[in-house]
Amino acid sequence: MVPVSSDVSGVTYPDLMSAQKSKPTSVIGALFGFVGFSVLAGLLVTIGVTPAIAVAGMTASSTIGVFESIPEYIEIGKLQQRNTLYAKQGGQDVPFATLYSENRVELKWDQVSQTLKDAVVAGEDRRFYEHGGVDVTSLVRAGVGSLGGGELGASGGGSTLTMQLVRNIRIAQSQLIADPDEKEAAYKDAIKTTIDRKLEEMKFAIGLEKKYTKDEILLAYLNIAYFGDQTYGVQAAAQHYYNKNASDLSTQEAASLIAIVQYPDTRNLSTPEKYEGNKARRDVILKSMYAEGFIDKETEEVSLATDVASYVVLTAPTQGCAAVTATGAQYFCDFVKKNIKNLAVLGASAEERLATWNTGGLNVYTTLNLDMTSNAKIELDKWAPATETRLKLGSVVNSVEAGTGRVIVMAQNTTFSEVDAGDRTQTSVNYSTDRDYGGSSGFQPGSTYKPFTLIDWIEQGHGITESVNASPRTFYLTADGQRQGGWAPKNDAGERPGLMSVTTATAQSVNTAYAAMASKLDLNDIRGVAQKLGVHRADGGELSAYSSSILGTADEIAPLTMATAYAAIAAGGKYCAPIVVDNIVDDEGNALGGQPQDCNQAVGPEVAAAAAQAMSGLWTNGTGRGGLPADGFPEIGKTGTTDAKDQIWIIGATTKLATAVWQGNADGAKVSLRQVGSPIMGGTYANTRTSLFKAVQTINNTVYPGTPFPRPNSSVLRGSGVSVPNVTGSSVEAAKTILKGLSLVYADGGTQASALPAGQVVGTYPGPGAVIPKGETVQVYTSDGSGAAQIPDVTGQSIGNATKALTRAGFAGDKVSVTAFTAGDGKNQCRVAATDPAAATTVAKDSAVGLTLYGNAQGADPGNCK
Repeated sequence: MVPVSSDVSGVTYPDLMSAQKSKPTSVIGALFGFVGFSVLAGLLVTIGVTPAIAVAGMTASSTIGVFESIPEYIEIGKLQQRNTLYAKQGGQDVPFATLYSENRVELKWDQVSQTLKDAVVAGEDRRFYEHGGVDVTSLVRAGVGSLGGGELGASGGGSTLTMQLVRNIRIAQSQLIADPDEKEAAYKDAIKTTIDRKLEEMKFAIGLEKKYTKDEILLAYLNIAYFGDQTYGVQAAAQHYYNKNASDLSTQEAASLIAIVQYPDTRNLSTPEKYEGNKARRDVILKSMYAEGFIDKETEEVSLATDVASYVVLTAPTQGCAAVTATGAQYFCDFVKKNIKNLAVLGASAEERLATWNTGGLNVYTTLNLDMTSNAKIELDKWAPATETRLKLGSVVNSVEAGTGRVIVMAQNTTFSEVDAGDRTQTSVNYSTDRDYGGSSGFQPGSTYKPFTLIDWIEQGHGITESVNASPRTFYLTADGQRQGGWAPKNDAGERPGLMSVTTATAQSVNTAYAAMASKLDLNDIRGVAQKLGVHRADGGELSAYSSSILGTADEIAPLTMATAYAAIAAGGKYCAPIVVDNIVDDEGNALGGQPQDCNQAVGPEVAAAAAQAMSGLWTNGTGRGGLPADGFPEIGKTGTTDAKDQIWIIGATTKLATAVWQGNADGAKVSLRQVGSPIMGGTYANTRTSLFKAVQTINNTVYPGTPFPRPNSSVLRGSGVSVPNVTGSSVEAAKTILKGLSLVYADGGTQASALPAGQVVGTYPGPGAVIPKGETVQVYTSDGSGAAQIPDVTGQSIGNATKALTRAGFAGDKVSVTAFTAGDGKNQCRVAATDPAAATTVAKDSAVGLTLYGNAQGADPGNCK
């Protein structure tokens, strides 16, 4: 039964430690029994002296059929190595993560110390530079020892370094197989210790010797050998056990390292309990090094006297995303790892890409900015700590570069861990991403979804200066032309607004205003806008297209997806799918390239500019007040809160960078974030989100300073809306004709008290000058006549009597006054000559009435009129 262990990705496969060294003597002894001592010895002599002739001879022989040919696939090839992720820090590319299937760093010949080369030859194959891949002397001695029950000394096994390399190559090839079952089967096949397998190793070893130089074979062995404790190759082993490079090893360190390879499970240097076994084998190798003339007597004695513990400096390999020490970068690391299958530069198919990745040796230059990510993580821990006990609080910050899709920041308030320890502050779930890339099913975006209705509104020819009737009522929306059932949304705080502009409705996030806008559109078109900006459900399902979906309460969406959509708006409508890798350099220094930018003009630049203008009011006149950094860079944005207040968002963007901040119940609970107090500033999590956003974006803007957003064309701002005309004083029929000509709908608003004659138009709603969509209804109000009266004829009357007559007619006495004189004949002096307004004129009852009196012959005030 082959022991089983797990690789770094959790895939189960047979234990490498049990297969590095199997006793060859039993196989050699069986081999002798199979073909006969003298026959095999003769064969091996031929092989050892002239390998090419030996191979030809075996082809003609029916005794050992495996020697028919040398398969070409047994080549040294590339070995599995570490992959290193780089990110920007202080403007420079710095490594921040190491990922690998096998912890190995492949070295060149001059990077390995001569002492180490001598130690492996002395310890594993003294005649390495003399034989042709199969050492006749060692095989014969091993066979005799096996038949006689003897033990092996230094390099006393039957397998040469070249034969050991063959076995390691087959093991390494098995580890490149993606399918776990096929991987395990290939490994078991590679470590067989049967007679035919030993003959195959001999055959393949001869093939390697024909193709490669001795130094190339020795170097390949040093790079491929397993040194226990998940460490492969001499460089990784030297770093792990000594915290130094393979070029800098002392004699005793080199011998101790080579002492591991026969039994890597029991002789490695990971624990003091294994030192004794390592020292015993080390000392055998040291004596062999002296015997072979590699070291002098003094060096041998000093090395033999050195305690193993004196030079072991165990250094844990920093493998995996959980081991990343760069603040906040762990979840991005995991996101890159899960994106390997999408990196076309690594192969034509997902399988090829994973195989290239597992082979390793890649330097991956990512899009991440460590400085900005560190700041985001610090602010998350401050404003939205995962230690919160009143709910399982999750929170992320995602920043995406506008116009490229490069993911610059991905931070989370928890600590990345692939072990479920029941700690609320740790999780492997990446809240930023889709389920297939981090395990999260996303979150309802609330009102941050409204810009997609806004953009469709503009695309359909409406303007952001248009006004809509935001009065709460039942709305009937359409989807693909089909009328939906009645829907009566409420506003966040129960507001009951009336007419308001789209710009104001956006800044103040008025649900009923957006319902009124959507009633002029089609729900499928609104969904289409979201889709072309890359918005999709985090679980892979289809986006909804029913009434409440316009308020972001129907679908769960990943924060990274929303940040990318806002980046598109900020980039003038240019959508770019999110990417995380700028370039990959292989182990030979070749630049393979990165993820190509996948961009398209999803929204017209003028439409995007108009949407940006409407979204810029969030910070001064809307729900994002206090969230704008004090750096003067223009930003657009939107807040979002779900119905249960269990998820809250704020997304903002300059022309260079979009940043989404999400906070919520990570476990699906419905604890209101408006009811749970924030640990600082005395507010709730809901009302301190602007402070969190401001703290993050302030630093972001120092690295990605924005520029002014383009000013939209005035015609786009206005759209196809029309101004309500002033029809006051006109007849109802005339008002109907005027409104119809503007594609507006007349509605009788009833009568109002007015000075105008009964039946005349006294006003409208919306009022004159308001810009509203075509087809909108205009309420028209007419006069009931109660506010007007007819001026009576008071000609010839005294001032007192005229005033009494006007008062009886409904006019205010204090508004009656003498305003002029005209020439009199002496008899009519101080009598009323005329009124202003004139007699029989209908005017408002609160109108002033002027009296013209007869005066003296010159038309002047006689001075005695009362």
